[in-house]
Amino acid sequence: MAQRIYSNQKYEEEFIHTNEDLEKLRSDGILMFQQVPLMEIDGMELVQTRAILNYLSSKYNLYGKDLKERALIDMYSEGLADLNEIFINYPFNPPGVKDTNIALMKEKAKNRYFPAFEKVLKSHGQDYLVGNKLSKADVHLVEVIYNMEELEPNIIASFPLLQALKTQINDMPTVKKFLQPGSQRQPPVDEKNIQKTRKIFKF
Repeated sequence: MAQRIYSNQKYEEEFIHTNEDLEKLRSDGILMFQQVPLMEIDGMELVQTRAILNYLSSKYNLYGKDLKERALIDMYSEGLADLNEIFINYPFNPPGVKDTNIALMKEKAKNRYFPAFEKVLKSHGQDYLVGNKLSKADVHLVEVIYNMEELEPNIIASFPLLQALKTQINDMPTVKKFLQPGSQRQPPVDEKNIQKTRKIFKF
């Protein structure tokens, strides 16, 4: 989980390898809505991505100091989620749709989302998006930058403040370790993983 990496917390990550693995979780009653992800933490079995991210952000002090800061963090994070959702789903699109969505993501990143966050950083002259302190919004932004760079390596070349934010976060010891080969970071989705995912979730 990204928030645990940035907060230097150890965690164990388990993956579903077969449809039988998924059905066992469902039959055991662990998955409240019959779907993953699932996080076991502090005696709880949490599902739903945003609930998990919000809990981790609150627990590890990545969620602002007051209600106003949390509102900004949520606003920025939700905007990024709109773009990232296309990225997560596009490998499973048919070829023609996939090409269209790649072009759409790059266009939205360069002309809508990245200019907006560059403007935020420029407006207050601080290192981070909210309260001059690392928050889940910064985590999500840099994660989206990593994802977009898989499609176009120089995609933030025209955004110096985003480059500075990315460099600052990359230099954090836990992140630097995570970005090294052999870490828990997952490689880009390939055709083998696409077919495996289709078999697990039967779509």
